[in-house]
Amino acid sequence: MVGIEAMNVFAGTAYVDVTALAMHRGLDMSRFENLMMKEKSVALPYEDPVSFAVNAAKPIVDAMTPEDRDRIEMVITCTESAFDFGKSMSTYCHDLLGLNRNCRLFELKSACYSGVAGLQMAVNFVLSQTSPGGKALVLASDVSRFMIEEGGDALSADWSFAEPSGGSGAVAMLISDRPHVFRIDAGANGYYGYEVMDTCRPSPDTDAGNTDLSLIAYLECCEHAYLEYGKRVAGADFAQTFAYLAYHTPFGGMVKGAHRHMMRRLAQASPSDIEADFTRRVTPGLAHCQRVGNIMGATAALSLASTIEHGVFDTPQRIGVFSYGSGCCSEFFSGVASRESRERLRAMNIGGRLDLRHQLTMAQYDTLLERSRQLKFGTRNLVVDTDFMSEVRGALGTPTLFLKQITEFHREYEWIG
Repeated sequence: MVGIEAMNVFAGTAYVDVTALAMHRGLDMSRFENLMMKEKSVALPYEDPVSFAVNAAKPIVDAMTPEDRDRIEMVITCTESAFDFGKSMSTYCHDLLGLNRNCRLFELKSACYSGVAGLQMAVNFVLSQTSPGGKALVLASDVSRFMIEEGGDALSADWSFAEPSGGSGAVAMLISDRPHVFRIDAGANGYYGYEVMDTCRPSPDTDAGNTDLSLIAYLECCEHAYLEYGKRVAGADFAQTFAYLAYHTPFGGMVKGAHRHMMRRLAQASPSDIEADFTRRVTPGLAHCQRVGNIMGATAALSLASTIEHGVFDTPQRIGVFSYGSGCCSEFFSGVASRESRERLRAMNIGGRLDLRHQLTMAQYDTLLERSRQLKFGTRNLVVDTDFMSEVRGALGTPTLFLKQITEFHREYEWIG
């Protein structure tokens, strides 16, 4: 057996109400409703992908025995928010978590597919049995910083609708031969990819893309990745095989459109049946995503965690998972969750910690955007302004890791609380 032994989500210490944000920006509210978003986590000036990843992983690592902790032989960071072209964030995470130095440390980049790429690499490490009992820690962590220059226009068309859906957060997954949270169906994978310029980051701190092309690529990949899955898994039926479906969720409306497309093409379902099926099988996976936003490489895992927490698992149930990363690569795979899975995830109190985040006013949020310029890619020296929103630093009521300063490019962190 192989799969997720433990899993946790960290979605920062602050958020904004996205309806208030859309109204603040003067967006077309009829279009905005299609996002199906409620809140989005935002990264404060002393939060970055490392702090998010470590805060997600710390409860998992702390709960392990010293012997089990020393069996973590691989730390994979999965991100499109890295701050160095060469040095892997995994080295910071490994150090801050106090892990065994006999460990592979590296980073993966493949837009929003990176988290599942890391998961599958870890799964295959465990399945290989080259190190029996070895574990891998997969840390998918991304932040959205919508930077504006002084005198710039925060309402630019490039990100007016991306802003309400772009979130910040991390999902930590411990992969082993003891899959208490999610047992992977080994070999049940369909993947599909090709070159397309739907969205990209042509420079470290900017995004570009074609939203219509991205939607088309997402739909094409969803269909063809599942069709490849069906070739490998005898008897697979999109409408019947999976009790739940966890989709990569840029925003809820995109997932609803994709599910409608799949049910029409593969099950010839009626509109009323599609609506009922979406509510039953898909909406459990949207609950956390609607409160955190699109956290890129971690979003498919966030949807999976939400599905397990909000689904009904009185008996073991199979979940189909779809991951898409722009550029592009995609994968459809599956696994089984149980009552134990739900209990273990609920014990992490993910929803409770989302409730504890501090809500920013629009004035505070706009100030945050201006301050984001301080953390641009390649920042050499910086002492973080801890006075900015200082009341937020203890919002969660538990020790939380924050960025302290950058000295000659080296990042230093501190635990608060």
